[in-house]
Amino acid sequence: MVGKLFRLDVLLAVLLIFSIISIFIGVVELQPRDIFNLDEEQRNIIINSRLPRTVSIIIAGASLAVCGLIMQQLTRNKFVSPTTAGTNEWAQLGILIGLVSFPEMNMLGRLLFAALLAVAGTMLFMQIISRIKFKEIIFVPLIGLMLGGVVSSISTFIALRTNMLQAINGWMHGSFSTLVSGYYEILYISIPLFILALLYANQFTVAGMGEDFSRNLGLNYQKVLYIGLFITAVITALVVVTVGMLPFLGLIVPNIVSIFKGDHLRSTIFLTAVLGSIFVMVCDVIGRIIIYPYEISVGLTIAIIGGALFLFLIFRRAGSNA
Repeated sequence: MVGKLFRLDVLLAVLLIFSIISIFIGVVELQPRDIFNLDEEQRNIIINSRLPRTVSIIIAGASLAVCGLIMQQLTRNKFVSPTTAGTNEWAQLGILIGLVSFPEMNMLGRLLFAALLAVAGTMLFMQIISRIKFKEIIFVPLIGLMLGGVVSSISTFIALRTNMLQAINGWMHGSFSTLVSGYYEILYISIPLFILALLYANQFTVAGMGEDFSRNLGLNYQKVLYIGLFITAVITALVVVTVGMLPFLGLIVPNIVSIFKGDHLRSTIFLTAVLGSIFVMVCDVIGRIIIYPYEISVGLTIAIIGGALFLFLIFRRAGSNA
């Protein structure tokens, strides 16, 4: 039954419904029936706060979900994502180094540092797992989590030494509450990267079958691998710079899509993107209403729900192998 409803048109309808709900949830009360009779303050709230927040949720959720899909395809491991490869922590370290080196640095400068460290860290992760013979499906993400833990500790040490600990905490827990018009637009860089991922979708699928198999088909394996890792690292850096960390998103959503629609990247990339947006939108709405008029950061909500789903996937995998 669920599989029959798991269609792109159905998911788009669900996303539209939750997007409307998101726009009308907040401290300032707004009703859908008043949309054509808004005063100036209400219009400013919708245009400068509610709409940017909703658009940011859609872009960030879709982008990170696709990042997880690409990483899982390239590593041939369903438990690899920016969260379990240390990419988030490398991006956070890049932001910190940039702020320490250039305190007056703007958003693009932070993105540059975050992207450089995220790309380098993701490449390092791939190099480490390529040299390990024992690649049991749970073992690989554990390496990434340990690497991420080391990088996070380095960030904390640097932050303590430079009195930047409070600043770095802002990127540890993702939140859309501060995104307003003029601040979130940098996320639009994810759109051409998504188009690039779509253009290379078939090649990512072939690369996921292994290096030797790819070379036999005439595919430039290293080039495709680097393009895939570049896309995932830069998008992750974009989200971390603007929103903060959204853990488990790139891990959970592609696995859910895979259960119902298989593993071919081109045929699942749009479903993964839309479901990623829905997942983040739902978590954000929950965080905004559970202790209304205050809100829980979406990163914490995603961590709780995503962590539970992660455990479910592990037990499901263990059960299928029994």
